[in-house]
Amino acid sequence: MAPPKLRSRYKLNITHLAEQGKKKQQQHHHQHKGYFPFSLIPMPGSMNSKYLICLSMTMNACLLTILLYDKNNHSTIIPRSLRWKGKSLVNNNNLCMTRQEEGEANTACAVNDPRHNIAVATARSHATCSGHGYYVSNSPSMPALSGGFCKCHACFTDHNCSTLVSDCVLNVDHGDPMMFESFWIKNGQKSTTVIMGWQRMSYISDVGNVCWFLEPELAKEIRSLHSLVGNAVTKGRHIVVGTGSTQLFQAALYALSPPSRSTPTNVISAAPYYSSYPVVTDYLKSEIYRWGGDAWTYQQTSDEDCYIELVTSPNNPDGFTREAVVNGSGPVIYDLAYYWPHYTPITAPADQDLMLFTVSKSTGHAGSRIGWAIVKDLEVAKKMTKYIELNTIGVSKDSQLRATQILHTVSSSYADENTFDRQGDSSIEQEHRFFHHGSTLMSERWNSLRDVVNLNPRFTLPVFEPRFCNFFGRHTTPQPAFAWLKCEGKEDADCEKLLKSNGIITRSGRHFGAPQTYVRLSLIDRNQTFNLLLDRLSTIH
Repeated sequence: MAPPKLRSRYKLNITHLAEQGKKKQQQHHHQHKGYFPFSLIPMPGSMNSKYLICLSMTMNACLLTILLYDKNNHSTIIPRSLRWKGKSLVNNNNLCMTRQEEGEANTACAVNDPRHNIAVATARSHATCSGHGYYVSNSPSMPALSGGFCKCHACFTDHNCSTLVSDCVLNVDHGDPMMFESFWIKNGQKSTTVIMGWQRMSYISDVGNVCWFLEPELAKEIRSLHSLVGNAVTKGRHIVVGTGSTQLFQAALYALSPPSRSTPTNVISAAPYYSSYPVVTDYLKSEIYRWGGDAWTYQQTSDEDCYIELVTSPNNPDGFTREAVVNGSGPVIYDLAYYWPHYTPITAPADQDLMLFTVSKSTGHAGSRIGWAIVKDLEVAKKMTKYIELNTIGVSKDSQLRATQILHTVSSSYADENTFDRQGDSSIEQEHRFFHHGSTLMSERWNSLRDVVNLNPRFTLPVFEPRFCNFFGRHTTPQPAFAWLKCEGKEDADCEKLLKSNGIITRSGRHFGAPQTYVRLSLIDRNQTFNLLLDRLSTIH
């Protein structure tokens, strides 16, 4: 199939150029390490101009990198990316052609297409960095023809990241969700966000909204995704965006704590609780709230004894579904970061007064630092918005726009229900449907981890019961982002210490209000890290 015509004020036959390029490659073949093959071919109608055509079928795209030479061999580079099948990958404003004659360049437009750069960087990372790192170009705007180097993932080294560091320390303490990187590489063209220098410069996004710095497009995609998944009620609720769910958690404490009290409001959560709750609550030594400890042992002595209960469900670290445990009048904050179908069965839409979500664990984009709260009470939403206004004067619009495109990519892949079967596991679902892809990965990882742990009497893992998942339309078993591992040996009173001596960094149960015989292991890092974790665990006897 011939590539599409390139719109330009200069009428050039790209098909003809491509055919000439293939022929010329046999005569002028240049192959540089980590580069695509390319050929110099004359431009029709000009003796002093030449095109450098770089052809590659990467991500179903015909990559055309055009390099123009003047008679003195001075060059101008304009990368372009066009899709061979289907519509063009670039907007009309980006369809450019440059002609240079007698040393003078005439350019229809000069906007670089970042999606070309994505394709080039992706291909180069896999080809040049052995699949264990990514390529960093010396010129990010022109990666096709610039040098660079490989930045290796943890435990790999050498110029092409091909050498495993056998004695490296494996860190599975943090929950960095790089497991989803492979999905977004395959779907990079759909999820790319381009922000012009003049766009979204104002502080204000929607002056008529309670959360005036929330981008309307993001609010729309949040509601759309929750409607698709069926994991939260959004109708009639207010959405407050924050810099990750951590800022929203702090904003919620501020909004829910009575301002005129002689003693701070107690903030409590049932152990094992999320390890950051005590630290974040007490970090600023606020006079309106303080960490109050384990909700299991908390006793409200009177209605004047104020508390706020934190419920994480599914729970971090152990993965079990949770409800509030204190039978009192205090408000409850529900942290539902992991209530998504790739982690747990979606049994019903959550319908709580205040619910927190984040892109960090839902799609894996932790670096964007975007979270949102779904709030029933208008006054609470206003107070949370005020806290964020005073704290950071809003939330990055760049991050919001990226999150908007990411959530849209997830939702739109499920738009045509007739094209896939939610109960199936076909390659289409795995390649392009995020929750199917994530669910399969988590299932494989939990099966592999259980196989290793079941062979070693020194360790045990929680056991989960399958439940009917409304999203998938079948029974599924919880497969949490973290493994709550217990060391069973009498000599293993400090499980964290045992694993550290075997080159594995974990987070001790003591940080979660639990015994030191427990540790939390992150299961959502890259494949290399997870496989190394299995290898290390299997050698402990």
